[in-house]
Amino acid sequence: MPPFIHEDQCKKCLLCVEACQSDVFYGSVRGAVPVVTYPDECWHCNACVIECPTGAVEIRLPLNLEPMYQERG
Repeated sequence: MPPFIHEDQCKKCLLCVEACQSDVFYGSVRGAVPVVTYPDECWHCNACVIECPTGAVEIRLPLNLEPMYQERG
C-alpha cells in the first residue's frame, strides 16, 4: 500500500518527497499536498513518515509485511 497523506495535517513542505528514494511522489509541487503518483513503487521504508514534521504521512502496510514493522516511538 502506498503512503497516505492526511491533507488537514500537511504543511506542504515536501520533506516527504525529498526523503523518498523510489520517487513515489513524482510531480509534486511546493505549496500543494504531495501526490502519490507511483504507489506501486513504494518500498515501505518509512522515510517519508520519519521526515514529516507534522505526522501527516502514514504508511499502510500490506499484511505480509506487518510482522516486520515496528512503530517508531
